[in-house]
Order: sequence, then structure tokens, then C-alpha cells
Amino acid sequence: EVQLQASGGGLVQPGASLRLSCAASGFTFGSYEMKWFRQAPGKGPEWVSGINSGGGTEYYATSVKGRFTISRDNAKNTLYLQMNSLKPEDTAVYYCVASRSGYNIRGQGTQVTVSS
Repeated sequence: EVQLQASGGGLVQPGASLRLSCAASGFTFGSYEMKWFRQAPGKGPEWVSGINSGGGTEYYATSVKGRFTISRDNAKNTLYLQMNSLKPEDTAVYYCVASRSGYNIRGQGTQVTVSS
């Protein structure tokens, strides 16, 4: 069964850090580009970050550049998102997407809430 499961979310104060993980199974993780998206209440999905299949190239949305770091461990079939200096506007459900040749796999999300 093809599956992506995000974890690591939670309730934190502004300025805190969280590390999200996305565990993949049922497909060849290492041959897919991976992306993180987020969706805040009442808003559409927002692309956050991406990384190529080998992990050597990373991309970030302007809103998170310098605060978030994407990485992957192809041996562990896992994608990560290190989030530092969190802001209330980072509050959203975060989920990962695997992409290859126009084919996308979307995973279950994890809630991140940044509030004092």
C-alpha cells in the first residue's frame, strides 16, 4: 500500500522549533521529488518547500526561507522539515507530497499550532 504519514506536529509558542517527519512506504521513495505543503484554516494549500530525489537541491517559499530546512534520508524512506523561529502565521496542517513525472502521492497531515 502506498502511504505517506506526517508526524511531529504540536502546539508551540512563537519562536519555538519543531521537526516534522514524513514516513513513506509502498513506493520507491528515493526516486521521487518530495514537497511539503501546508493548509491553514479557511485557506487553500500553500507550497512550503521541496527537495529533489537525491537530496542535493532544496527549494523554499519566501515565507519560510531562512527559518525552515527540508531534508531527506532515502535509506530510511523519510522526509523531514526542521522548523525554527515559528510564527503564529505558520499555524496549519502540514503534509508531504511525493512527485514524479506528473504523478503525485499526498500524505496524511500533522497539525502545527503556534500560539502564546
